[in-house]
Amino acid sequence: MTNRHTQTFTAAPEHIDEMDHVNNAVWLQWVQAVATAHWEAVASPEHVATYVWFAVRHEIDYRGNIGLGETVTAETYLPAAPTGARFERRVDFTNADGKVIVQVKSIWAIIERASGRLVRIPKAVSDPFGPFGDAG
Repeated sequence: MTNRHTQTFTAAPEHIDEMDHVNNAVWLQWVQAVATAHWEAVASPEHVATYVWFAVRHEIDYRGNIGLGETVTAETYLPAAPTGARFERRVDFTNADGKVIVQVKSIWAIIERASGRLVRIPKAVSDPFGPFGDAG
């Protein structure tokens, strides 16, 4: 059981925009990658096979950026237990100096693969991701 998951990303040429830093759309790709990795690391194989997640909302605060070859560490956590079919996920991106440069708050919903319908998040699915909260 773990509420937190980290992953490191390095800015490659395809991530860089005309401002010579990581493009805003890339930060969302990295949010998707770390969220998926957290799900696959913690959820049971049965739950991974039964359910799929999708983002319904993202709020992003940019306080900095990185350029080509620079690295960030993404740390994701769940600040609260799910509500119905949805839960909130946070992702903090920290640069090499230890400064949080991008913070993301996302709302995710769960779908049952077989029916293609939203479902209430089963307790057995959410419990392995606790304890919930900022303290993790």
